[in-house]
Amino acid sequence: MATSLKLPPQLKSRVEAAAKGAGKSPHAFMVEAIEQQVAQAERRRRFVEEALAAEKEALETGEGFNADEVHEAMAARARGGRTRRLKATPWRE
Repeated sequence: MATSLKLPPQLKSRVEAAAKGAGKSPHAFMVEAIEQQVAQAERRRRFVEEALAAEKEALETGEGFNADEVHEAMAARARGGRTRRLKATPWRE
């Protein structure tokens, strides 16, 4: 599929300079940039879908995770430590 992309002159100059600095053709540079943006948009869409599903599950089950425990576990993992599996608990009274 051929696509024409009209760039403003200033942006075109910037793309050419950046592509040259990266050792790529302007075309290859733009294709890579578009691929990265599409991948980011897809990741964002999946993230939102997963968040909405998790919210729905939490509302349906009335269970969730203690924020302090989650933060402690994340910090431990960031330091390379092992963590225990967290258990969901009721958050409704």
